[in-house]
Amino acid sequence: MSAFDGRMPALYLSHGAPPLADDPVWPGQLAAWSAELPRPRAILMISAHWEEAPLAIGATQRVPLVYDFWGFPDHYYRVRYDAPGAPELAERIRGTLRTAGTPVQDIPDRGLDHGAYVPLVEMYPEADIPVLQVSMPTLDPRKLMEIGRKLAPLRDEGVLIVGSGFFTHNLAALRETGSRPPSWSAEFDDWGQRALEAQDIDALLDFEHTSPAGQLAHPRTEHFAPLFVTLGAAESELGSQRSVIDGFWMGLAKRSVQFG
Repeated sequence: MSAFDGRMPALYLSHGAPPLADDPVWPGQLAAWSAELPRPRAILMISAHWEEAPLAIGATQRVPLVYDFWGFPDHYYRVRYDAPGAPELAERIRGTLRTAGTPVQDIPDRGLDHGAYVPLVEMYPEADIPVLQVSMPTLDPRKLMEIGRKLAPLRDEGVLIVGSGFFTHNLAALRETGSRPPSWSAEFDDWGQRALEAQDIDALLDFEHTSPAGQLAHPRTEHFAPLFVTLGAAESELGSQRSVIDGFWMGLAKRSVQFG
């Protein structure tokens, strides 16, 4: 891949479910965010919805999307996102990670899942930027940060690294009604914002014990885990972080953060 004059930001975003497209606010927030970003040469997505070990590289050419959800109206299964593949980026990742001692596998028929394409439809609706998705080979925050560190040089080549999860994620506990989010979601969101602003990486790494309501906010940690890939990729620029999107959607914190 040719050199890029500058450094792309690194993002963690809360990606939403397929009905995100029908929200009156959130699609516009994502569109405004992408309009402020430098145009990437390629986008590397790490989604909460793909866990595969060893680290897997998805399709490098156009293949069908992965509709990894059930019970939604038919039109959500007709969404398309025909972005070009990114074979050059895939080759760079193979070389970078294998040199660094991280096993890598290829799954060439694995398309983008909804953690990848749902936000991209809103951010880059023309689908004219190459996109590559890789798996999370672990949910261990420290190991994911290390993967992010190894991927960080790609930012200097015009690659937008995006960790896609949800800042709080416990669908089974969403029993409260009304305009206010559940207390566990609001408390975790407030704690997470303060930890990010303080650059308290140790607290974030041990979030299951250092955060309020951590077990309720993330009974399983896959939606918080992509943040650590982003933190690793942006480790030298943690002071530049800002929450671009905040607030709640159906009781879940949609905090989304940019570094750089």
